[in-house]
Formats: sequence, C-alpha cells, structure tokens
Amino acid sequence: MFTLPLEDEPPLAGVTASDVTASGVRESAAVARPAPAGQGWWRDAVVYQIYVRSFLDSTGDGIGDLAGVRIGLPYLRKLGVDGIWLSPFYPSPQHDHGYDVADYRAVDPVYGDLQEFDLLVSDAHRLGLKTVIDIVPNHCSSAHPWFAEALAAAPGSPARARFHFEDGRGEHGELPPNNWRAMFGGHAWSRITEPDGRPGQWYLHLFTPEQPDLNWRDPRVAADFDDVLRFWLDRGVDGFRIDVAAGLFKHPYLPDSDDPEADERTRDSVNPLAWNQPEVHTVWRRWRAVCEEYTARDGQDRLLVGEVSVPTAAEQARYVRQDELHQAFFFHLLSAPWNADRFRGAIGSALRDIAGTGSTVTWVLNNHDQVRSVTRYGGDSGVLGSPRARAAALLMLALPGAAYVYQGEELGLPEVLDLPDEALTDPIFLRTGSRRYVRDGCRVPLPWSGKASPFGFTAEGSAARPWLPQPAWFAEHTTDRALTDTSSFWHLYRDALSLRKQLPQLGESSLRWLDSTPDVLAFTRGDGLVVAVNFGDHPVPAPVTGQPLLSSAACPTGVLPGNTTAWWIADTRTLQ
Repeated sequence: MFTLPLEDEPPLAGVTASDVTASGVRESAAVARPAPAGQGWWRDAVVYQIYVRSFLDSTGDGIGDLAGVRIGLPYLRKLGVDGIWLSPFYPSPQHDHGYDVADYRAVDPVYGDLQEFDLLVSDAHRLGLKTVIDIVPNHCSSAHPWFAEALAAAPGSPARARFHFEDGRGEHGELPPNNWRAMFGGHAWSRITEPDGRPGQWYLHLFTPEQPDLNWRDPRVAADFDDVLRFWLDRGVDGFRIDVAAGLFKHPYLPDSDDPEADERTRDSVNPLAWNQPEVHTVWRRWRAVCEEYTARDGQDRLLVGEVSVPTAAEQARYVRQDELHQAFFFHLLSAPWNADRFRGAIGSALRDIAGTGSTVTWVLNNHDQVRSVTRYGGDSGVLGSPRARAAALLMLALPGAAYVYQGEELGLPEVLDLPDEALTDPIFLRTGSRRYVRDGCRVPLPWSGKASPFGFTAEGSAARPWLPQPAWFAEHTTDRALTDTSSFWHLYRDALSLRKQLPQLGESSLRWLDSTPDVLAFTRGDGLVVAVNFGDHPVPAPVTGQPLLSSAACPTGVLPGNTTAWWIADTRTLQ
C-alpha cells in the first residue's frame, strides 16, 4: 500500500517571476493556509473530495476506509488543498454506496468506527486541513429504524407520517398515487404489504426503492436532523456537504406531472413538483442558525455547501442568501462543453448572480456523479482530453471563489469506460440495464503505486481485489509516478494551489474581462495577474509578451497554444 511520510515542510516564501521553471513554480510543498477566525475559511478554499470507498484501503478487504484517508492526509497536505470532503461513511446497506443511510450518527464497520473518525478529524486539523462530511437529508435507507417502524404501523399512523405514504389509485389501489418517475429509473412509488398481509399503501422514492424520501413537513424530521448536525459538530467537523439540497419538500398535493419522465430522462432534479419547493429555504435558515451557534462559541466558521441542481445561477443564488447556505456547487461550468462562449457565459452568470449575494462561487469540474473531465473534453479521438482538462483546471483555479477537486482529478485520470456489466454496481444500471449515466467509471479505486492492480490501493499482501476493477492503463497515472514527473497533472495542480496561497490577486479580488479573439477567454484578477485560455486548436498571440508564471502546456514567448491556459504577472493598466 502506498504511503507518504509526513514531512515538516516550510511554507513557501513569496513567489516571484524568478521562481518560474519550465514546469511552473519552484519545487516546494504548499502548507494549508489557516483562515482567520470569523473570516470564512471556505470563501476561497480548495477542498479535495474523497470518495472514501475508492481512496485507500488500510485493511485489505478491497474497500477504502477512514484509516486509509488518514494515511493519505500527508499526500493531500503536500498537494496543497485547504480541506477534505468525505463521501457518506454511515451504516448503510450500500444500495447506493452510502447515500442510503441507515444510521446518521455512526460509522459503517466497513469504513471504521467513531474512534477512527475522531482520529481522522484530529490529524486533519493538525495538518491545517478542514473536514467536511456528506449529509443526506432528502431520503434515508429502507433499513433505517424509522422506515421499519413505518412498515409495521398502520396507514395514517405517526410512524408513516415521517415519509410519503399514500393510498394508490385505481379500483383496488393498484396504481401509484401519481405519475412521477424516479431519477434512477422506474416508478417513483413502491407498494408495500401491510402488516396483515394485504397489498397496502405506496411510498415515494425519487431515487431507488431502498431510499424512501423523508417527509420534511413532519416537524420530527427537522428536529432529528438538528441533533444529527450537533452530533458531528461536537466531534469537530468543519462543515457539511448537503446532498440533494434542492429537494426535501415536495408539492403538498403530490399532483401528476406534465413531464413525469423528466428526472429519469435527464438523471437530474427537473420535475418542479418534486424539487426546489419554496419551503426548503426554511431548512437552510434553520441549519445556518445551528452552525452560527457553534461559531459563536469558538469563533471558528462552519460551512454549509449544498448540492443545488437548479436551471440558472439566479435560482441558485436564492440558496446562498446571507441567512441560508454559505455556498452551493455551481455545476454549469462542469456541464459546459469545451467552448469559449459557453464558459464565459457560465462564469459571467455565476459572478453576477451568486457573488452578488455576498457568497462566493463554488466551482467544480469533476465529482463522483459525472464523467471525468479528461474524457468529457476528449473529442472524437480522445487525444484532446488531457490538454483541455489541464487548461480547464488552471482556469477554474484562477477564478474568484472556492473550488472542489475530485480525487484522481489531480492525476489526470480518464473515465473507466470498459467495466464489464457484471462489475457494475451503480443502481442506475441495476434498475435500467442501461450504461448511460452510469457512474462507476469515475469511482474506480485510485492507483497509488506499482505496475499492476491493485496499484497500492489495498494493504500489502492482501488477496482481495479492489471493489471495482482497475484497468491496466492505470499504471500510467499512479501517484508515485505523478510525484516524480514535473510535467504531470499533479504538479500542475500543486503549482496552481501554491500560487493561490501566495498571490493576493487570487483571493476574492474582482475579475475583469479583456478583449480577445472568439476562441480565447482573457481576464485580469486584481492588480497584475492576467489569465488567458485558448479554447481553439491553433496557437494565437498571447495577451502578455513575457513568459507565463504558470501554464497548462509549454508556451513560447508571446504565444498561447491551442487548448492551453496561462497565468502572467503584468502591468494590467496597459491591457484593454
């Protein structure tokens, strides 16, 4: 198993143009920057998303765990991120790999225990890394005690009121209560057998039948989640990533939809009767008050960052008003094709609508639900994927606000597209038989070292295979190889993160667009930093004549190659 010993490395001194090498800034490790108390550490933080199951396996069972995350913390410190976000590690039957939670106040034994979690938080804080955990309030597991109680209770009982139980339509109640379809395929309703053995009521599940939706109109649900937040805040977490944050409340009358297959067709929260209901904002005000309560005690900011999938930046801005979520992931950059106009439009709308609330934009190019950027940007031949993904990363890290990096992104991992059907575990595939939108390809366990699977992912000497098979070509993307190759994705990310900590222009300073040719985006940040991205395939004149401070590909003097981003220090007063 790969290990990286913890090193007491000095912080970078000021980075100047004389520090530039062919590969970027000089060789030196970045140390996570502590934010002053009460100043919102999250506003311009770079947080590393850890899909715990696939990060590092300390026990040799083929599944990543919390102890493995602890082992990897020095690696993340060396990379230079400010914090980590952990995917769900709670007890779960794993029908959706932890997003079906059976107990919100414990750790699944496959990942460790509460003592191991406490050690992880302590070690992260010792290294200057914030810890954000995933919380899943829209639905729970069908194995949750609440749901077991509901199944054993009678229709109309308080136990069933915590969920959406309804009588069916048709002569004998044999039809679902409405026409909604589940995002992961099939009807959004399942019928139960009543305790007396008769066919009974139906319950709502917008994902899988093993994930019944909670009824947030029942005050007991809200009260219990208040206690869940406090349970983890008392254990030292620095914030929560909120799954399906535009969900929770459904239309009170659960009417038929004009487009019942919208969610299933798009694999997104599109049905306006099921998502983005106005009452959801009361939850985020309530949660914000809980976080502020803890901040008032010790002066340390706690973060609420939401998975808010809504059509426009203006709608997302409603979630990050000053008394609601601190931030929400801005997915429009992730979903934009490799096109200068589309990127400029997404960036412009985010800065106009979201930053206007007093929040900062939370940029993201990859996560555990999306095809990796190297593959998305690859074009017909696939060869353009790596240079475009490098350019997109350097663009994202130059934008005002926060950014999230998904594990393996810093290694330039492509999507694993050739997993055999029998290896797939995504409930989308299991429910539909279709590989479209299947997410296993971005969740394959990380390659750390060596030339063959398990590539250092599992404990040394283990006979267990990684829970998803790793392709042979992962040997080209191992962490140990990336660390020694100064031209690797890893060094590009590390150099960019180092500069974010050193250049005041890369804080919350403004962005000003520069005139440019149609395939180029160019802008200034603060005083003296110029950033340009060439989305075309052919070189163009650079906006600055000198050598760049950092670039995603080699840049001859005065030239910006195709599919390349570069940063310069220049006198921006002379630029138009």
